[in-house]
Amino acid sequence: MPRFFVRPEDIRTDTEGAVVILTGDNARHATYSLRLAVGDSVTVCDQSHVYQCILTHFDGQTVEARIIASSAVDTEPPYRAVLYQALPKGDKLDTVIQKAVECGVHEIVPFESSRCIVHAKPESEGKKLERRQRIAEEAAKQSGRGIIPTVGATVTDLGVVFRQAALADIALFCYEGEGTRPMGDILRKDFPDVCDQNAGHRPTVAIVVGSEGGFSPEEADMAQEAGLLLTGLGPRILRTETAACVVLSCLSYQFEL
Repeated sequence: MPRFFVRPEDIRTDTEGAVVILTGDNARHATYSLRLAVGDSVTVCDQSHVYQCILTHFDGQTVEARIIASSAVDTEPPYRAVLYQALPKGDKLDTVIQKAVECGVHEIVPFESSRCIVHAKPESEGKKLERRQRIAEEAAKQSGRGIIPTVGATVTDLGVVFRQAALADIALFCYEGEGTRPMGDILRKDFPDVCDQNAGHRPTVAIVVGSEGGFSPEEADMAQEAGLLLTGLGPRILRTETAACVVLSCLSYQFEL
């Protein structure tokens, strides 16, 4: 079923109940790309509730849908995962964004590290950010997410990345060098009850992943000094576009499945 994300103010009440007004890209997508018609069913999310709707009106600019059922969003993890991803080559970041959204990430922050081959260009950063956010939205629709994860602007100061990540309840620094602990050991022993639903707290999990060349020993020392937990991802060498999905899958297994 087609899925649309709207603002809370797009949901209105009339004499017959509640309706959703699709405008802009949503209206164009429903009308011209999907070629939907009056009577078709759609799902609409305002990032806190999910609405089952029937399309009732098209006027070329807007689309109106009647709400027939609603429920609270129930497809989000019991934690907020923030992925700090070092810039990879080519279009790999697009793949990372898409798959991380499918795996439950809440936010993605690209950054530069010493071994990045690609570097942010201020003159093109705006267009890249717009495209990356669009990829996140499409992945959220496809995977039935209740929210659209955000993609941040590229951070060029690694110290800023480490300080931000260290504020999370669980701060994981993915590293293939010495001094690491297995991620399963960290989650089971250090944070067994961090997602306890009765605690009324939705913890944050920071995941820091390097580029194709990983991190230098000096960067690993910086991360550890900032308070991040150095963790290994098993005996095999993972590509940078694979690492985030492995971590997010482990989080899902530990706290959701």
